[in-house]
Amino acid sequence: MRRNRTGRRGLRRAVGALVLAGAVAGLGAGPAQAQEYRYWSFWDGGPAAAGGKAGAWAYATEGPGTARPADGAVVGFRFTVSADSAKAATPRTAPDFGALCDRTPARAGAKRIGVVIDFGGAADAPSGEHPPAQRTACARVPADAPAGEALAAVAKPLRYDASALLCGIAGYPRSGCAEQVDGAKATSGSEEKPGSGAADAPGGGGPSAGLVAGIGVVVVLGAAGVWQARRRRG
Repeated sequence: MRRNRTGRRGLRRAVGALVLAGAVAGLGAGPAQAQEYRYWSFWDGGPAAAGGKAGAWAYATEGPGTARPADGAVVGFRFTVSADSAKAATPRTAPDFGALCDRTPARAGAKRIGVVIDFGGAADAPSGEHPPAQRTACARVPADAPAGEALAAVAKPLRYDASALLCGIAGYPRSGCAEQVDGAKATSGSEEKPGSGAADAPGGGGPSAGLVAGIGVVVVLGAAGVWQARRRRG
């Protein structure tokens, strides 16, 4: 009886290891088959570097509806085609608060946020549309305002879907929202990235494809931990 019980435990361990390995391998293989999307990405502009040089872009970790940048911050929005936040093209204008807001005086009870809007390249545009020229502005908004309010102050009209996903800025694009793109390439060449970049997902509202894959890994590892705990109790 003990020998049979030991054999069953060994079999369960082997099967569990294969299931976990297969799940992790599946996640690892995901990017090769990742679906690209056309969407508005959301970026945080880093502080100025030594010598007064402009900072660098970093993919935002939360959406513009909840992110509340401080006075002196710069936020960026880039219309892009990408399957993974790590490969998304950054805004092509550097996040330089001084250059963006030097003519906008400070005011009590308000904050100034530099806003960079990059409508992307021709390869990113939906069929029948042409991207407008890049736009920059300095938004002066209430001290507790989120980044989305700063954007609305300088780039109306904004268009959202029923899930509050940002779909259009200043009327671009005219329709569609985080659509799947077949056979498209993200325009992430060196000419598209003047600064360092890249990590909401489509439109800056939720997790990007890359972040979803990361969450998937956590779920798999968590499931493995539960399985191991049950095995020990057994």
